[in-house]
Amino acid sequence: MYQITFRKKAGKELLRLSSQIVKKAAKSIDSLSKNPRPKGSKKLKASDENMWRIRIGDYRVLYTIDDQVKIIDIRKVGHRKDIYD
Repeated sequence: MYQITFRKKAGKELLRLSSQIVKKAAKSIDSLSKNPRPKGSKKLKASDENMWRIRIGDYRVLYTIDDQVKIIDIRKVGHRKDIYD
């Protein structure tokens, strides 16, 4: 099992979303602890870090995976039009 951590900014971004999206995002983020690379996740090529993303409707969750210490660090949460800026 992987431990999930949030960057302070990512936590604030998540709380700004509607309650329906928050519920879906929380469920998806929680499932990352069992499988950090679920079906449909993608590794971001433009990133210097080991950055991955999952889709939740029109929203995206960007995160890094550290397999050595089994930590998933949630970096950004937001609408797809704004998330990659």
